Amino acid sequence: MQILNFFIRYKIVILYGIVLAMLLFLLKWLELQFIVSNYSFEIYAGSIAVMFTALGIWLALKLTKPKTILIEREIYTERPNVFILNEKELAKLNISKRELDVLQLMAFGLSNQEIASKLFVSLNTIKTHTTKIFEKLNVKRRTQAIEVAKRLSIIP
Repeated sequence: MQILNFFIRYKIVILYGIVLAMLLFLLKWLELQFIVSNYSFEIYAGSIAVMFTALGIWLALKLTKPKTILIEREIYTERPNVFILNEKELAKLNISKRELDVLQLMAFGLSNQEIASKLFVSLNTIKTHTTKIFEKLNVKRRTQAIEVAKRLSIIP
């Protein structure tokens, strides 16, 4: 009942508000028609530019996405408690006993200087052994060498 009284009391104001809103809508529509008709080429060229920009960004993201290399890993449900050295793989890779010692110490996280002092050899000798290990395992980093050696059961 109060809402009906409100509309009856202010019907002129509400009517003027509705008429003004419709006139405003009509003016905005006419303005849009005027802009579209006068600037149709610019709107068309701008929309083409926006589409090509979006296409360029999408293509750049696709082409520059870093490639990921998936390394197959064997998954064991139960790890054996005893480590068994893979003698065949060791012979196949032609890894010497001293290189195996260096590789095992690398796996413990020792630096080249620490390995040299532990094995009673010079730092240059350790660097030479490390380089030979990297060549034989076909890797570039210590972490990669350790991972490949563990996968091949050369080190525990």
